Amino acid sequence: MLEKTTKMNMLYDFYQTLLTDKQREYMELYYYEDYSLGEIATETNVSRQAIYDNIKRTEQILMNYEEKLQLYEKFLQREALLIELAQQLTEGNVAQLQSYIQQIKNID
Repeated sequence: MLEKTTKMNMLYDFYQTLLTDKQREYMELYYYEDYSLGEIATETNVSRQAIYDNIKRTEQILMNYEEKLQLYEKFLQREALLIELAQQLTEGNVAQLQSYIQQIKNID
């Protein structure tokens, strides 16, 4: 569950501007504020089932955005290469540094 929450938080960070105000509100309350469905329903005066449906639908929308745009996947690739780049920098391996720099440029 923690892995899903982390991924949803990251996808939300990348794609939140593509969501409606209501979708953003529910996702923030559910994932960032850790509200239960019942608490969100009480706060927004909407049924628990409607909140659940909206969150599930929004999760699917975020997954679809990622499938098409791959911003999160590219971010993870860059992060991994930057870690390797830093390691090679401390070891002074210039040839490997140039290879990692080229790989980072090729991600986009």
